[in-house]
Amino acid sequence: MTRLRTGGSTTGVDSGGAARRDMRLSWVLTVLSICLSALATAAGAEGKRKLQIGVKKRVDHCPIKSRKGDVLHMHYTGKLEDGTEFDSSLPQNQPFVFSLGTGQVIKGWDQGLLGMCEGEKRKLVIPSELGYGERGAPPKIPGGATLVFEVELLKIERRSEL
Repeated sequence: MTRLRTGGSTTGVDSGGAARRDMRLSWVLTVLSICLSALATAAGAEGKRKLQIGVKKRVDHCPIKSRKGDVLHMHYTGKLEDGTEFDSSLPQNQPFVFSLGTGQVIKGWDQGLLGMCEGEKRKLVIPSELGYGERGAPPKIPGGATLVFEVELLKIERRSEL
């Protein structure tokens, strides 16, 4: 260590100390940057929730399972996460009929109804990215809404049978 005299006082100067301090500061900033990046990545992944599929009723005999291109006859009840019902096929006892995997329904249905058996019931929890997104479907479905569907597959029509 070199001692300098200035104005009657002695000041200690360590020429290697400043370099070590700069090195430590650089290291701390690098680690902090990595941690913040990891947190941002985790927050982004958390923001993109996945489709949840729960089987409510299984069937013993399942000769065919739904696949892309099949025409499905479904009963359903759709609710928001808070339990507010926004649509259902049950009051009119009129099944909803559509072609699976062809974009006729929201992506959460196209994905969540694959491999289903006639008579099976499922509960689908669909994140907004696989539902109506940030725009929603006003006035009943707000933007960014997670959707909860109770569905029952009544009938499968194979493309070859049509």
